[in-house]
Amino acid sequence: MRKLVTALLLCAAPALADPPNVDVYVLGEVHDNPAHHLRQAEIVGQVAPRAIVFEMLSPAQVAAAATADVQNPADLGDAYDWESGGWPPFAEYLPIFEAAPDAVIYGAALPRAEVRRAISDGAAAVFGDDAAAYGLIDLPAEIFDEMIEEQRLAHCDMLPPEMLPGMVQAQILRDAVFARTILEALEQTGGPVVMITGNGHARRDRAIPAILGRVAPAVSVWALGQFEGPPDPDEPFDATAISPPVPRDDPCLVFTKGQG
Repeated sequence: MRKLVTALLLCAAPALADPPNVDVYVLGEVHDNPAHHLRQAEIVGQVAPRAIVFEMLSPAQVAAAATADVQNPADLGDAYDWESGGWPPFAEYLPIFEAAPDAVIYGAALPRAEVRRAISDGAAAVFGDDAAAYGLIDLPAEIFDEMIEEQRLAHCDMLPPEMLPGMVQAQILRDAVFARTILEALEQTGGPVVMITGNGHARRDRAIPAILGRVAPAVSVWALGQFEGPPDPDEPFDATAISPPVPRDDPCLVFTKGQG
């Protein structure tokens, strides 16, 4: 049954040209769109990565799963304690794992305490000695302002303005940690490496690909953005793909419940 659903979802989405041969593939997604995960799985099957880095998993979760006795691939979700992260169901991501069963899995998610510290103390304070090399110090003002505006809209204009710079610091910390984890995976496995992440982290202009270009310019990177409608022509990705939107509640309702 799952294979039939997979085929139907992929048929509903326009085909994507074969990706080039590069060291790193940063595959963006809208997290709750199953068709996006299926396209990621399709690309993983094409490029046969030696490592896959997941935004959704922490290093501790990956380490715990490595020692688990998993007979059924579907049990991987329990081994990774996937539900604790609040992500869409593991079944939606399982095709990615199945597409490269021999790939080494890396987790790049940060502990919540470190994310909170980035909000209060700044990304550089949490990241450590290489903060400057990874671009966490003196981020250009126009980029920082643009990211603040995105955070304002993402939170439905319901956050106090003084909170927004801290939210941006958390975002850029994640970008840097994801990039660092990719480079670790590339060094340890020889690549290619696939990164599974949200579209915001896959942007070429300021997120993972930009950081990799800064700290490891010899590493070749290809970034995919996935959308639910026609993207702007200047979207900062090497390729874009469109899948039908999924029904979902208004995300701003979570900010307005109990008001009025």
